[in-house]
Amino acid sequence: MNVMRTAMLLAFMTALFMGIGFLIGGTGGMMIALVIAAGMNLFSYWNSDRMVLSAYHAQEVDARSAPEFYNMIRDLSATAGLPMPKVYVYDNPQPNAFATGRNPQNAAVAASTGLLQRLTHEEVAGVMAHELAHVQNRDTLTMTITATLAGAISMLGNFAFFFGGNRENNNPLGFIGVLVAMIVAPFAAMLVQMAISRTREYSADRRGAEICGNPLWLASALNKIAGAAHQIPNYEAERNPATAHMFIINPLSGERMDNLFSTHPNTENRIAALQQMAGEFSGGSRAGASTAGFQADRPQRTARSVPNTGWGRGSNEPRKGPWS
Repeated sequence: MNVMRTAMLLAFMTALFMGIGFLIGGTGGMMIALVIAAGMNLFSYWNSDRMVLSAYHAQEVDARSAPEFYNMIRDLSATAGLPMPKVYVYDNPQPNAFATGRNPQNAAVAASTGLLQRLTHEEVAGVMAHELAHVQNRDTLTMTITATLAGAISMLGNFAFFFGGNRENNNPLGFIGVLVAMIVAPFAAMLVQMAISRTREYSADRRGAEICGNPLWLASALNKIAGAAHQIPNYEAERNPATAHMFIINPLSGERMDNLFSTHPNTENRIAALQQMAGEFSGGSRAGASTAGFQADRPQRTARSVPNTGWGRGSNEPRKGPWS
C-alpha cells in the first residue's frame, strides 16, 4: 500500500510539473527549466550523499575507530541482506541519524554523537536498522527525485512570473493560470514531497523493526529522540532545512504536530504502530522469521563512550576509545 501510495504521489508531482508548462503556455522558459532541473537531478544523483555528509561534517569510522558501532552496522546489514554501507559519525548533541546514497551499493549511514551517548545499545540498533531500511527500500533515491521535482516546479513557478503574462506564450487561462503556476503549484508540490516523506517513514519503521528483531527497541528510541530533538538545537539542520526529511526524527525546532507541513509522521503514531507490531511478534505470527537474526545473544548495554574521531584536537594522533 505504501509503495503504491508513493508511486501515485510521484505520478501526481510529475503531472503537476507538466501542468505548469501548460499553464505558462510558452515552451522557451519551460525547456530552460527542464534542462536545469535535469542537470540538478543528475548532479544530485551522483553527489547528494557527499554534499549531505559534508554539510554535517560527518567523519567516516571503521572497525578500528569504532568497533562496536561498526560491527553493529555490519551485523544489521547482513541480517537485511544488504552490502556493507559506509559508516559515519557526526558531532552533534541532538540524538538523530540519517541515511544517504543513490543505491544500496553506494550507501552511507550516519549517527550523531548525541545518539550514541543517550541511547542504549538496543535502541541504537533499532535506529540504524530503520536507516538501513531506507537504503533497502531505495528511499534515499526516491526523496532525491522528489526534491528535484519540487525544485523544478518552483523554478517553473518563477518562470511564470516573468514570462506567463507574455501574450506570445498562448497561456490558456491568462492571469489566473499565472497565479496557479506561481503560488498553487509550488505549494502543492511541497505538500506532496512531505506526504511522500511521511509515507516512507512508516515503511522504514516496520522494515527496521524486522531487521533488528524487536520493534520495541525502535519505539523506545523514537520516544527518546523526539523528547530531545526539540530541546537540543541542530544548527546544521537549521541552516540546511531541505535535509530535514532524511533524519529519523525531524531535526528542526518547532515541528511538533503531524500536519500538512511536517516532514515526519507524529511520533506517537509511529510508536503505536511499532507496539502493535511487537504484539504480532509475541503472538508468534512472525517472530520465528524476524527475531532469530540480529538480536540473538545481544547483551544489555546502558552506557558507553562515543568513537573518538579527533574532533577539535587538530592533531594526527591515532584514533582510540571505541564505542563500548
